[in-house]
Amino acid sequence: MMEIFLMTAYVLVWPIVVIGVLTVIIRAFVKDAREAKREGRQII
Repeated sequence: MMEIFLMTAYVLVWPIVVIGVLTVIIRAFVKDAREAKREGRQII
């Protein structure tokens, strides 16, 4: 029974980790995009 719980928890943790990483990447991109727009330069 404990093995099933641990496997379920392990599988359910991955989407949370992915959402966290994507949130950090998107926030950094938006910050850089705003900064570039304010300075009048291209992002790439």
